[in-house]
Amino acid sequence: MKKILLFATLVVLAACSGVKKTQEALNSGNYYTAMNKAIKNLADNKTKKGHQDYVLMLEEAFAKNTERELQEIAFLKQDGNPANLEAIYNKYLQLRDIQKRIRPLLPLPIYDEGREARFYFRNYDADILDTKDELSEYLYGNASNLLTTAREKADYRAAYNDLKYLQDINPGYKDVVGKMNEAYQRGLEYVKVEIGNATQQIIPERLENELLDFNSYGIDNFWMQYHTNPLSEIKYDYAMNVDFMEINISPEQVNETQIIKEKQIKDGYEYLLDEQGNAVKDSLGNRIQVDRFRTVQCNFYRFTQFKSAQIGAKVRFTDLRNGQEINSYPLSSEFVFEHIYANYQGDRRALDTDLIALLDLRAVPFPSNEQMVYDAGEDLKARLKGIISRHQFN
Repeated sequence: MKKILLFATLVVLAACSGVKKTQEALNSGNYYTAMNKAIKNLADNKTKKGHQDYVLMLEEAFAKNTERELQEIAFLKQDGNPANLEAIYNKYLQLRDIQKRIRPLLPLPIYDEGREARFYFRNYDADILDTKDELSEYLYGNASNLLTTAREKADYRAAYNDLKYLQDINPGYKDVVGKMNEAYQRGLEYVKVEIGNATQQIIPERLENELLDFNSYGIDNFWMQYHTNPLSEIKYDYAMNVDFMEINISPEQVNETQIIKEKQIKDGYEYLLDEQGNAVKDSLGNRIQVDRFRTVQCNFYRFTQFKSAQIGAKVRFTDLRNGQEINSYPLSSEFVFEHIYANYQGDRRALDTDLIALLDLRAVPFPSNEQMVYDAGEDLKARLKGIISRHQFN
């Protein structure tokens, strides 16, 4: 019973909280939020008496929102600035959208007043189409002018954004797609990527190919293209150099450690004797047997194969338009090869379980220097991706 009362209390509190937040949004002039909250609750059960507050608030928020939006539209039109067309267009769309969301809920009864909630709907289709035509013409003209007068790549990008928006609201308008392609190509920035080697070691071809495989990095930069095989017909904006400064590979080492282990183990049994050397018997007259222990010893030899490779590199970004280095980042990585195996002399029963497991292992061939450098480069790729993702050219 207590659990039921607690649940009911929580439901009431949640409902009160929802009404309170909706009322706060309405009182603060955030009419769209108030309408969203009211519509969401009424969609679940519009005839529920506990939802009457939402009906009244939706009626009030809709009326006030419509009045305010139409006043703002009138003001923007009176201003006469074509840059306001997008705002006007979006306001008309929003006014139509809220009507479409309320209409399926109608009628909404108000029990205490014996009436239905009043919503004065209006057909905005003609306003939307007229504004869209004006906005399309403005966007097209503005973008076309930018393409003609652009001096910076940012201008081409601005033109592209206008054309992309135009294509979204009015697909197939004039030659928008062709102009979008032109703006995109001119707004692109190109980076040529090169790898340098100032070490005395050979960089594995597989590692170099993977470092230059920018598709695997998953870098999402719409306005930036990295070329690892520079094209003669492209004027590059930036250069990215990955310079290997040092590659250190340790000698192949095998370190031996000897451990002497002793343990008492059970080795059969013997008869129990008393202090006088006489056999001790149980109640049935049988001689009593006891475990016999003895100490065993084992020399355990553990061998550790070890080899390491360290890579030190630097990533440099250069602005090719003025020849100045923008930034540089250190890049380092290490790979360690370690293998342990063992053998023994003596009684292996003296060894602990973890040591016995090593006896089944044998020495393995050391990886080549090339393989060591490649393995160290695996971590290098992840670090390089992080640098490229974080670096901002502008």
